[in-house]
Amino acid sequence: MSWAQRASAALFKDSLAKRLFLLLWLSLVLSHVLAFATVRWLHFSDAPPPGLQPAEGPGAHPPPPPPHRAAGPEAGPGEPGRLPTFPSLPPTRGLQMLEQPSGPPRGAGPGGPRPPGLNAAQTALDYGVRLLVMALAAWLGSRWLAQPMRRLMQASAGLGDAVKGRAPLPQLDEGSGTFEVREAARLFNQMARQMRQQFNERGLLVAAISHDLRTPLTRLRMRLETLSLEEGPRRAAVGDIVEMSAMIDSVLELFQGDGLASTEAAQIQDLSALLTALSDDLSEQGHAVHCSGPPARVRAQPSALRRVFGNLLGNAIRYGGSAEVSVVLEDERVRVRIEDAGPGIPADQLEAVFQPFYRLESSRNRHTGGTGLGLYIARDLIERQGGRLQLSNRAEGGLCAEVELPLA
Repeated sequence: MSWAQRASAALFKDSLAKRLFLLLWLSLVLSHVLAFATVRWLHFSDAPPPGLQPAEGPGAHPPPPPPHRAAGPEAGPGEPGRLPTFPSLPPTRGLQMLEQPSGPPRGAGPGGPRPPGLNAAQTALDYGVRLLVMALAAWLGSRWLAQPMRRLMQASAGLGDAVKGRAPLPQLDEGSGTFEVREAARLFNQMARQMRQQFNERGLLVAAISHDLRTPLTRLRMRLETLSLEEGPRRAAVGDIVEMSAMIDSVLELFQGDGLASTEAAQIQDLSALLTALSDDLSEQGHAVHCSGPPARVRAQPSALRRVFGNLLGNAIRYGGSAEVSVVLEDERVRVRIEDAGPGIPADQLEAVFQPFYRLESSRNRHTGGTGLGLYIARDLIERQGGRLQLSNRAEGGLCAEVELPLA
């Protein structure tokens, strides 16, 4: 491409730099034109004061006409043939103004010339009009230029859920706006499609691996159960195989991203009744669990809530030996607190435990350390219901898991 073609393309391309240039140039020109026109109209349209009006009546003599003066470069600075000097413009020689009305000019003695330039009020008006026009242009221009950025922010906010398949993929308009805006929209849409494709491919890969692993594990478990081995070693080997199968299920659920409540419809249910039922089941098994609170109706997926609170109650019993469940209503939301008397979690790791595969305990035993996915999945399921889950240490010792959900 030659330099002429590049220059022509740059001249006719709708770019952000060109829009900024035109906006600034037009605002400056418009501010000067409006200020000049406003001050000139006020400066030269004033009528003579009442005391200086010519006398009227049968015996009144008309005032003598003003002497003729040439309105040109040779006219003096105070003569009526010259425009006043504006404070923000250079003197303009050669311009002519309208013929002044008969009678002495305002602000001067009888027969005296009009003082050149602008007074303080007219100067303030001149600058005020310019500043007002430029401020209005800057405000409108900033909103106009920031509109594509707002659309990009809104699309980016929902990109995470869209990539995981929970929401439609956001699409920006690639045909409107400046060249930079159209190119950014095209790259954003391309990136979003690639991210969803990679996420889906990763889920399919993990599903295939888990299926291939599950089959030999099942065969191995069947062989162990039929072999004539001692009860202790055989039971331990079968337990390891069961543990591996459960870990595969958890990892598969994590990478698929949908979980147990992916296709289940949200329903209105009594959260307090669900917590009471879970607490009663654990109490019948010999665990110290107590639940209290008023009825609270929420709209959520039942299996998701059952899994979340089952996980949190299991953690409280496993690490604290007991669980105290309380339900509190606050405005349009319900807050559920599950407290235990265990060792708690170090303050610098309260958020880290929500990461996948993160475990405080170094043991690989599933019955103590777990797989490190329970809290991650619990928070993910709660956020899908429009709520939030956080952990905190109690002042008297132990851990508090707090779940907040919107009321139905």
